[in-house]
Amino acid sequence: MFKRLIISLIAMVSFSSHAAVILQYHHVATDTPAITSVTPEQFREQMDYLKQNQFVVRPLSEVLAAVKAGEPLADKTVVITFDDGYNNIADTAHLILKEYGFPYTIFVAIEPIEKQYSEMMSWQRLRQLADEGAEIANHSWAHEHLIRKQADESDEKWLARIAKSILDTEAAIAKHIGHNYKMLAYPYGEYNTEIEQWLTEQGYVGLGQQSGAVGKYTSMTAIPRFPVAGVYADLSSLKVKLHSLNMPVTALNLTNPELSDGQWRPELTVTLDMDDIYPHQLMCFVQGQGEKKPLWISENQFTIRAGLDLPPGRSRYNCTVPSKSSGRYYWFSQAWVRPKDDGSWIKE
Repeated sequence: MFKRLIISLIAMVSFSSHAAVILQYHHVATDTPAITSVTPEQFREQMDYLKQNQFVVRPLSEVLAAVKAGEPLADKTVVITFDDGYNNIADTAHLILKEYGFPYTIFVAIEPIEKQYSEMMSWQRLRQLADEGAEIANHSWAHEHLIRKQADESDEKWLARIAKSILDTEAAIAKHIGHNYKMLAYPYGEYNTEIEQWLTEQGYVGLGQQSGAVGKYTSMTAIPRFPVAGVYADLSSLKVKLHSLNMPVTALNLTNPELSDGQWRPELTVTLDMDDIYPHQLMCFVQGQGEKKPLWISENQFTIRAGLDLPPGRSRYNCTVPSKSSGRYYWFSQAWVRPKDDGSWIKE
């Protein structure tokens, strides 16, 4: 009995101390699209929950450096990020975050800044936020769909174009802001193995929009974040995600989110470290298709496959399972991106 208790405690420390939850926001406003927005009241409620429940809010760069180095993180570590750099972040979110003393990161695309779009922050405004502790990071030059090739564009020319977009964005941030983190948030959460390989070679990390906690089992070019907006902005459902743990995935048979050749029902095989998991309690979900019970093919390996073709555009497989030692949920998500049958993409 005592031996089992010690093993349980070791598992709890081992798994939870290497996990952090990264939140992804776009707008904090009442007059912006609900699907990408939280209201100021919701945002304040969420920040107050973090404060009142002793969450440790840290800068993204520090958390990712710790994960890469295998260093332990404080339990209930959270990171706050914003995509795109809308003015309402400076007008509203920044003031609330400053009140609570929380650091945060803004991912910006350069073209909207250079073209002085009315809803986007200027370089001057971004510098002011950076001077007060915000991290400004890379969201590509023009917020383009990175995996989409132009007409008659070769693989080499496509990758060179994407590389230039990322490198030019990083240089612009360094010039105007003065820091350089090499952290890329994929626009629309879209990426593929070629982009991941290039990022690794160049010393970048890549953040997606698939759900889950980040930790020792996370690929540093497929870092999950929990989107907070619309139906996902309610605090009651967000609480579970804030307490989530990094699913101990040790291997995947498929890692490329970009689907091709009619493979619209990808069969994902997941290998887990089972020390803190009850296999019979693991459940998966196919976006748009609901619950999907995984098929266990060995003591530590299961498969999950959509029952229907995934639709053109972006989809997810999500899997969760409670921790034996803490009751909190391990969370894993695999992103998929599918073109239309004729090879073209949905216009967005």
